[in-house]
Amino acid sequence: MAAALRCATLPEYAASSFMPTQYHSPRTTQRLQSHLARINAQLNTNVTVNTNHTPSPFTEVGKLHKFSLFTTIAQSLPSSPSNKERESEHDIALRLPQLHQMLQLLRKKQGSNKEKRGGGGPGNVYLVGTGPGDPELVTLKALRVIHAADLVLYDRLVSTDILDMVHSGATLLYVGKAAGYHSRTQDEIHQLLLSFAQAGATVVRLKGGDPLVFGRGGEEMDFLHQQGIEVKVVPGITAASGIAAELGIPLTHRGVANSVRFLTGHSRKGGTDPQFVAKHAADPESTIVIYMGLATLPALADKLILCGLSPETPAAAVEHGTTSQQRMVFAKLQNLPDEVIDAHLVSPTLIIIGKVVALSSYWPTNSSTGKQEKNSCALEVYEAA
Repeated sequence: MAAALRCATLPEYAASSFMPTQYHSPRTTQRLQSHLARINAQLNTNVTVNTNHTPSPFTEVGKLHKFSLFTTIAQSLPSSPSNKERESEHDIALRLPQLHQMLQLLRKKQGSNKEKRGGGGPGNVYLVGTGPGDPELVTLKALRVIHAADLVLYDRLVSTDILDMVHSGATLLYVGKAAGYHSRTQDEIHQLLLSFAQAGATVVRLKGGDPLVFGRGGEEMDFLHQQGIEVKVVPGITAASGIAAELGIPLTHRGVANSVRFLTGHSRKGGTDPQFVAKHAADPESTIVIYMGLATLPALADKLILCGLSPETPAAAVEHGTTSQQRMVFAKLQNLPDEVIDAHLVSPTLIIIGKVVALSSYWPTNSSTGKQEKNSCALEVYEAA
Protein backbone atom coordinates (compact mmCIF):
# COMPACT_ATOMS: atom_id res chain seq x y z
CA MET A 1 0.00 0.00 0.00
CA ALA A 2 1.43 3.38 -0.97
CA ALA A 3 1.95 5.92 1.75
CA ALA A 4 -0.31 8.94 1.58
CA LEU A 5 -0.67 11.96 3.81
CA ARG A 6 -3.74 14.12 4.11
CA CYS A 7 -5.40 16.18 6.78
CA ALA A 8 -8.04 14.42 8.83
CA THR A 9 -11.60 15.57 8.34
CA LEU A 10 -12.56 17.46 11.46
CA PRO A 11 -16.19 17.61 12.65
CA GLU A 12 -18.09 20.67 11.46
CA TYR A 13 -19.46 22.96 14.10
CA ALA A 14 -22.75 24.80 14.10
CA ALA A 15 -22.88 28.58 14.21
CA SER A 16 -24.57 28.27 17.58
CA SER A 17 -22.17 27.85 20.47
CA PHE A 18 -24.57 25.40 22.09
CA MET A 19 -23.44 22.23 20.37
CA PRO A 20 -21.95 20.79 17.16
CA THR A 21 -23.59 19.86 13.90
CA GLN A 22 -24.20 16.17 13.43
CA TYR A 23 -24.20 13.55 10.78
CA HIS A 24 -27.09 11.19 10.25
CA SER A 25 -27.43 7.95 8.35
CA PRO A 26 -30.67 7.77 6.27
CA ARG A 27 -32.45 5.55 8.79
CA THR A 28 -31.38 7.72 11.71
CA THR A 29 -32.56 10.84 9.89
CA GLN A 30 -35.95 9.21 9.24
CA ARG A 31 -36.24 8.22 12.90
CA LEU A 32 -35.33 11.74 14.02
CA GLN A 33 -37.95 13.29 11.74
CA SER A 34 -40.57 10.86 13.04
CA HIS A 35 -39.77 11.69 16.69
CA LEU A 36 -39.91 15.42 16.02
CA ALA A 37 -43.19 15.15 14.14
CA ARG A 38 -44.75 13.31 17.08
CA ILE A 39 -43.47 15.88 19.57
CA ASN A 40 -44.62 18.77 17.38
CA ALA A 41 -48.10 17.32 17.25
CA GLN A 42 -48.21 16.96 21.03
CA LEU A 43 -46.90 20.45 21.78
CA ASN A 44 -48.34 22.25 18.75
CA THR A 45 -44.89 23.63 18.07
CA ASN A 46 -43.31 23.84 14.63
CA VAL A 47 -39.69 22.77 14.54
CA THR A 48 -37.67 22.05 11.42
CA VAL A 49 -34.34 20.35 11.14
CA ASN A 50 -31.68 20.74 8.50
CA THR A 51 -30.61 17.15 7.90
CA ASN A 52 -28.64 17.91 4.76
CA HIS A 53 -25.33 16.75 6.20
CA THR A 54 -22.82 14.33 4.80
CA PRO A 55 -23.34 10.86 6.32
CA SER A 56 -20.41 9.58 8.34
CA PRO A 57 -19.66 6.13 9.75
CA PHE A 58 -18.68 7.82 13.01
CA THR A 59 -21.01 9.78 15.26
CA GLU A 60 -17.92 11.49 16.75
CA VAL A 61 -19.98 14.10 18.60
CA GLY A 62 -23.21 12.13 18.51
CA LYS A 63 -26.68 13.28 17.61
CA LEU A 64 -26.60 16.24 19.95
CA HIS A 65 -28.60 18.54 17.67
CA LYS A 66 -31.58 16.21 18.02
CA PHE A 67 -31.61 16.60 21.77
CA SER A 68 -30.97 20.33 21.65
CA LEU A 69 -34.28 20.54 19.82
CA PHE A 70 -35.98 18.61 22.60
CA THR A 71 -34.52 21.14 25.04
CA THR A 72 -35.80 24.06 22.95
CA ILE A 73 -39.30 22.59 22.94
CA ALA A 74 -39.19 21.97 26.67
CA GLN A 75 -38.38 25.61 27.40
CA SER A 76 -41.94 26.56 26.47
CA LEU A 77 -43.40 24.19 29.08
CA PRO A 78 -44.43 25.39 32.55
CA SER A 79 -41.94 24.72 35.32
CA SER A 80 -42.32 21.45 37.17
CA PRO A 81 -43.16 21.59 40.88
CA SER A 82 -40.19 21.32 43.21
CA ASN A 83 -40.28 17.90 44.81
CA LYS A 84 -37.00 16.28 45.84
CA GLU A 85 -38.36 12.76 45.41
CA ARG A 86 -39.27 13.53 41.80
CA GLU A 87 -36.29 15.76 41.05
CA SER A 88 -34.56 13.38 38.65
CA GLU A 89 -37.82 12.67 36.82
CA HIS A 90 -38.53 16.37 36.34
CA ASP A 91 -34.95 16.92 35.21
CA ILE A 92 -35.53 14.37 32.48
CA ALA A 93 -38.90 15.94 31.66
CA LEU A 94 -37.50 19.44 31.25
CA ARG A 95 -34.73 18.30 28.95
CA LEU A 96 -36.36 15.51 27.02
CA PRO A 97 -40.17 15.62 26.87
CA GLN A 98 -40.31 12.48 24.77
CA LEU A 99 -38.39 10.51 27.40
CA HIS A 100 -40.70 11.79 30.13
CA GLN A 101 -43.73 10.59 28.18
CA MET A 102 -42.08 7.22 27.62
CA LEU A 103 -41.28 6.94 31.32
CA GLN A 104 -44.89 7.63 32.27
CA LEU A 105 -46.19 5.03 29.81
CA LEU A 106 -43.77 2.44 31.17
CA ARG A 107 -44.87 3.13 34.73
CA LYS A 108 -48.51 2.88 33.75
CA LYS A 109 -47.85 -0.46 32.07
CA GLN A 110 -45.83 -1.60 35.06
CA GLY A 111 -48.69 -0.70 37.39
CA SER A 112 -51.18 -2.73 35.39
CA ASN A 113 -48.79 -5.68 35.30
CA LYS A 114 -48.57 -5.73 39.07
CA GLU A 115 -52.05 -7.17 39.12
CA LYS A 116 -50.75 -10.17 37.22
CA ARG A 117 -48.64 -12.86 38.86
CA GLY A 118 -44.93 -12.15 38.42
CA GLY A 119 -45.53 -8.85 36.63
CA GLY A 120 -44.53 -5.31 37.44
CA GLY A 121 -40.91 -5.90 38.44
CA PRO A 122 -37.91 -3.75 37.50
CA GLY A 123 -36.32 -4.02 34.10
CA ASN A 124 -32.76 -4.90 33.16
CA VAL A 125 -29.76 -2.82 32.21
CA TYR A 126 -27.26 -4.17 29.69
CA LEU A 127 -23.78 -2.68 29.35
CA VAL A 128 -22.90 -3.55 25.78
CA GLY A 129 -19.53 -3.18 24.09
CA THR A 130 -19.76 -2.37 20.38
CA GLY A 131 -16.11 -2.93 19.52
CA PRO A 132 -13.58 -0.53 18.00
CA GLY A 133 -15.80 0.81 15.22
CA ASP A 134 -16.26 -1.79 12.48
CA PRO A 135 -19.91 -2.94 12.77
CA GLU A 136 -18.92 -6.44 11.67
CA LEU A 137 -16.99 -6.80 14.93
CA VAL A 138 -20.14 -6.50 17.04
CA THR A 139 -20.95 -9.83 18.73
CA LEU A 140 -24.10 -11.84 18.11
CA LYS A 141 -25.08 -11.47 21.75
CA ALA A 142 -24.75 -7.69 21.50
CA LEU A 143 -27.02 -7.69 18.45
CA ARG A 144 -29.64 -9.78 20.24
CA VAL A 145 -29.66 -7.40 23.21
CA ILE A 146 -29.76 -4.31 20.97
CA HIS A 147 -32.78 -5.69 19.13
CA ALA A 148 -34.67 -6.11 22.43
CA ALA A 149 -34.01 -2.61 23.80
CA ASP A 150 -36.67 -0.11 24.85
CA LEU A 151 -34.13 2.66 25.50
CA VAL A 152 -30.57 2.92 24.15
CA LEU A 153 -28.06 5.29 25.74
CA TYR A 154 -25.00 5.51 23.52
CA ASP A 155 -21.54 7.03 23.71
CA ARG A 156 -19.54 9.24 21.35
CA LEU A 157 -17.67 6.43 19.62
CA VAL A 158 -20.64 4.26 18.71
CA SER A 159 -20.95 4.41 14.92
CA THR A 160 -24.17 5.23 13.08
CA ASP A 161 -23.89 1.85 11.34
CA ILE A 162 -24.29 0.21 14.74
CA LEU A 163 -27.10 2.58 15.77
CA ASP A 164 -28.97 1.55 12.63
CA MET A 165 -29.11 -1.97 14.08
CA VAL A 166 -31.41 -0.71 16.86
CA HIS A 167 -35.04 -1.58 16.09
CA SER A 168 -37.30 1.31 15.09
CA GLY A 169 -39.44 1.09 18.23
CA ALA A 170 -36.55 1.87 20.58
CA THR A 171 -35.65 5.35 21.79
CA LEU A 172 -32.07 6.54 21.24
CA LEU A 173 -30.37 9.01 23.55
CA TYR A 174 -26.85 10.39 23.10
CA VAL A 175 -24.95 10.65 26.40
CA GLY A 176 -21.40 10.83 25.08
CA LYS A 177 -18.46 12.80 26.35
CA ALA A 178 -15.55 14.52 24.65
CA ALA A 179 -12.68 16.59 26.00
CA GLY A 180 -14.22 19.81 27.30
CA TYR A 181 -17.81 18.81 26.58
CA HIS A 182 -20.16 16.37 28.30
CA SER A 183 -23.66 15.99 26.88
CA ARG A 184 -24.72 14.47 30.22
CA THR A 185 -22.91 14.24 33.53
CA GLN A 186 -22.14 10.78 34.86
CA ASP A 187 -24.69 11.31 37.64
CA GLU A 188 -27.35 12.15 35.05
CA ILE A 189 -26.50 8.99 33.14
CA HIS A 190 -26.85 6.99 36.35
CA GLN A 191 -30.28 8.50 36.99
CA LEU A 192 -31.47 7.82 33.45
CA LEU A 193 -30.44 4.18 33.72
CA LEU A 194 -32.07 3.86 37.12
CA SER A 195 -35.34 5.63 36.29
CA PHE A 196 -36.10 3.53 33.23
CA ALA A 197 -34.94 0.27 34.77
CA GLN A 198 -37.20 0.88 37.77
CA ALA A 199 -40.07 1.49 35.36
CA GLY A 200 -39.57 -1.97 33.84
CA ALA A 201 -37.74 -1.02 30.65
CA THR A 202 -35.00 -2.95 28.93
CA VAL A 203 -32.21 -0.38 28.92
CA VAL A 204 -29.11 -0.84 26.76
CA ARG A 205 -26.00 1.21 27.44
CA LEU A 206 -23.89 1.14 24.27
CA LYS A 207 -20.18 1.80 24.67
CA GLY A 208 -17.34 1.76 22.18
CA GLY A 209 -14.84 -1.06 22.61
CA ASP A 210 -15.40 -3.06 25.78
CA PRO A 211 -17.59 -1.50 28.50
CA LEU A 212 -15.19 -2.52 31.28
CA VAL A 213 -11.99 -1.17 29.69
CA PHE A 214 -11.70 2.58 30.28
CA GLY A 215 -15.44 2.89 29.68
CA ARG A 216 -16.71 3.71 33.19
CA GLY A 217 -18.87 0.62 32.94
CA GLY A 218 -17.77 -0.48 36.39
CA GLU A 219 -19.07 2.75 37.92
CA GLU A 220 -22.47 2.37 36.29
CA MET A 221 -22.68 -1.29 37.26
CA ASP A 222 -21.76 -0.53 40.88
CA PHE A 223 -24.33 2.29 41.14
CA LEU A 224 -27.16 0.16 39.75
CA HIS A 225 -26.29 -2.83 41.93
CA GLN A 226 -26.57 -0.58 44.96
CA GLN A 227 -30.07 0.37 43.80
CA GLY A 228 -31.11 -3.26 43.40
CA ILE A 229 -31.08 -3.25 39.60
CA GLU A 230 -29.76 -6.27 37.73
CA VAL A 231 -26.95 -5.44 35.33
CA LYS A 232 -25.66 -7.71 32.60
CA VAL A 233 -22.43 -7.02 30.73
CA VAL A 234 -21.96 -7.95 27.08
CA PRO A 235 -18.22 -7.71 26.33
CA GLY A 236 -16.91 -6.10 23.18
CA ILE A 237 -13.61 -6.19 21.34
CA THR A 238 -11.50 -3.51 22.96
CA ALA A 239 -9.73 -1.05 20.68
CA ALA A 240 -6.31 -2.49 21.49
CA SER A 241 -7.27 -5.95 20.21
CA GLY A 242 -9.27 -4.76 17.21
CA ILE A 243 -6.73 -2.25 15.96
CA ALA A 244 -3.73 -4.50 16.61
CA ALA A 245 -5.42 -7.20 14.54
CA GLU A 246 -6.19 -4.69 11.78
CA LEU A 247 -2.52 -3.65 11.61
CA GLY A 248 -1.11 -7.15 12.03
CA ILE A 249 0.59 -6.29 15.32
CA PRO A 250 0.76 -9.18 17.81
CA LEU A 251 0.35 -7.60 21.23
CA THR A 252 2.50 -10.38 22.67
CA HIS A 253 5.10 -12.35 20.72
CA ARG A 254 7.49 -15.03 21.93
CA GLY A 255 10.97 -13.60 22.34
CA VAL A 256 9.78 -10.04 21.69
CA ALA A 257 7.02 -9.08 24.14
CA ASN A 258 5.90 -11.22 27.06
CA SER A 259 3.22 -8.86 28.38
CA VAL A 260 0.89 -6.07 27.32
CA ARG A 261 -0.21 -3.06 29.35
CA PHE A 262 -3.23 -0.87 28.75
CA LEU A 263 -2.82 2.74 29.92
CA THR A 264 -5.09 5.77 29.85
CA GLY A 265 -3.63 9.01 28.57
CA HIS A 266 -5.53 11.10 31.09
CA SER A 267 -6.97 10.62 34.53
CA ARG A 268 -9.89 11.96 36.51
CA LYS A 269 -9.40 15.17 38.45
CA GLY A 270 -7.26 14.38 41.44
CA GLY A 271 -6.41 10.92 40.09
CA THR A 272 -3.07 9.30 39.37
CA ASP A 273 -0.92 11.25 36.91
CA PRO A 274 -0.60 9.22 33.65
CA GLN A 275 3.11 10.07 33.66
CA PHE A 276 3.45 8.28 37.00
CA VAL A 277 1.80 5.25 35.42
CA ALA A 278 4.12 5.51 32.41
CA LYS A 279 7.12 5.42 34.71
CA HIS A 280 6.15 1.93 35.85
CA ALA A 281 5.24 0.77 32.33
CA ALA A 282 8.59 1.50 30.67
CA ASP A 283 9.46 -2.14 30.07
CA PRO A 284 11.26 -2.94 26.79
CA GLU A 285 9.90 -6.51 26.91
CA SER A 286 6.29 -5.32 27.11
CA THR A 287 3.81 -3.79 24.68
CA ILE A 288 2.20 -0.53 25.78
CA VAL A 289 -1.23 0.53 24.51
CA ILE A 290 -2.40 4.03 25.37
CA TYR A 291 -6.08 4.94 25.19
CA MET A 292 -7.15 8.60 25.05
CA GLY A 293 -3.51 9.66 24.90
CA LEU A 294 -3.45 12.10 22.01
CA ALA A 295 -3.18 15.27 24.11
CA THR A 296 -0.64 13.88 26.55
CA LEU A 297 1.47 11.92 24.03
CA PRO A 298 4.50 14.28 24.09
CA ALA A 299 4.79 14.12 27.89
CA LEU A 300 4.13 10.38 28.00
CA ALA A 301 6.74 9.65 25.31
CA ASP A 302 9.34 11.75 27.13
CA LYS A 303 8.57 9.98 30.42
CA LEU A 304 8.80 6.51 28.86
CA ILE A 305 12.17 7.35 27.32
CA LEU A 306 13.40 8.91 30.55
CA CYS A 307 12.39 5.76 32.42
CA GLY A 308 14.25 3.35 30.19
CA LEU A 309 12.54 2.78 26.83
CA SER A 310 14.79 3.27 23.83
CA PRO A 311 13.99 6.42 21.81
CA GLU A 312 14.05 4.14 18.75
CA THR A 313 11.27 1.88 20.05
CA PRO A 314 8.77 1.27 17.21
CA ALA A 315 5.43 2.99 17.73
CA ALA A 316 2.15 3.59 15.93
CA ALA A 317 -0.79 5.96 16.32
CA VAL A 318 -4.11 4.90 14.79
CA GLU A 319 -7.03 7.26 14.25
CA HIS A 320 -10.56 5.82 13.90
CA GLY A 321 -9.18 2.29 13.89
CA THR A 322 -11.01 -0.49 11.99
CA THR A 323 -13.32 1.99 10.23
CA SER A 324 -13.29 3.46 6.73
CA GLN A 325 -11.78 6.61 8.27
CA GLN A 326 -8.76 4.78 9.68
CA ARG A 327 -5.38 6.51 9.37
CA MET A 328 -2.08 5.30 10.80
CA VAL A 329 1.25 6.90 11.64
CA PHE A 330 4.33 4.73 12.19
CA ALA A 331 7.52 6.20 13.67
CA LYS A 332 10.15 5.82 16.37
CA LEU A 333 8.89 6.70 19.84
CA GLN A 334 11.04 9.83 19.95
CA ASN A 335 9.55 11.06 16.67
CA LEU A 336 5.95 9.94 17.14
CA PRO A 337 4.54 13.05 18.91
CA ASP A 338 5.78 15.42 16.19
CA GLU A 339 4.67 13.11 13.40
CA VAL A 340 1.19 12.78 14.89
CA ILE A 341 0.90 16.57 15.02
CA ASP A 342 2.13 16.91 11.42
CA ALA A 343 -0.42 14.32 10.28
CA HIS A 344 -3.26 16.15 12.09
CA LEU A 345 -4.55 13.00 13.74
CA VAL A 346 -7.68 13.58 15.83
CA SER A 347 -9.57 11.71 18.51
CA PRO A 348 -10.18 8.81 18.79
CA THR A 349 -6.54 7.79 18.36
CA LEU A 350 -4.98 4.69 19.91
CA ILE A 351 -1.22 4.52 20.48
CA ILE A 352 0.78 1.27 20.43
CA ILE A 353 4.41 1.26 21.59
CA GLY A 354 6.79 -1.69 21.57
CA LYS A 355 9.07 -3.85 19.47
CA VAL A 356 6.06 -5.82 18.20
CA VAL A 357 4.99 -2.77 16.14
CA ALA A 358 7.89 -3.49 13.76
CA LEU A 359 6.30 -6.88 13.01
CA SER A 360 3.43 -5.14 11.21
CA SER A 361 3.52 -5.19 7.43
CA TYR A 362 2.87 -1.45 7.57
CA TRP A 363 6.16 -0.73 9.34
CA PRO A 364 8.44 1.24 6.94
CA THR A 365 10.68 -0.93 4.76
CA ASN A 366 14.08 -0.38 3.24
CA SER A 367 13.36 0.51 -0.39
CA SER A 368 16.59 -1.11 -1.65
CA THR A 369 16.30 -4.43 0.17
CA GLY A 370 12.55 -4.67 0.69
CA LYS A 371 13.23 -5.66 4.30
CA GLN A 372 11.72 -4.03 7.34
CA GLU A 373 13.92 -1.43 8.97
CA LYS A 374 13.10 -1.76 12.64
CA ASN A 375 14.93 1.47 13.45
CA SER A 376 13.63 3.49 10.53
CA CYS A 377 12.65 7.02 11.49
CA ALA A 378 10.68 7.65 8.31
CA LEU A 379 7.11 8.84 8.70
CA GLU A 380 4.46 6.68 7.17
CA VAL A 381 0.80 7.72 7.14
CA TYR A 382 -1.60 5.17 5.70
CA GLU A 383 -5.26 5.51 4.92
CA ALA A 384 -7.66 2.61 5.11
CA ALA A 385 -8.15 0.79 1.84
